[in-house]
Amino acid sequence: MYLHIGEEVMVRASKVIAIFDRRLLQSDWRANLPEAAQKSIKNISKHDVKSVVITEQTIYLSPLASTTLKKRMDASLEDLLN
Repeated sequence: MYLHIGEEVMVRASKVIAIFDRRLLQSDWRANLPEAAQKSIKNISKHDVKSVVITEQTIYLSPLASTTLKKRMDASLEDLLN
């Protein structure tokens, strides 16, 4: 099962660790990450970043709201269970 996180990027749902609303993070949140994690950040947003999607390998800066991504994840899980 995959989750579309914006700009035609899809990630395997089972690899998603967390989804955060960008507004909840401090402006210097990247500086607090280990160097390896900083190198794994991919900004897929052509405009404003609305959420941060953390997977096992990559940190994505997404143009979609975290609430939208949660709804998509919930719908995918519901489809899987039915």
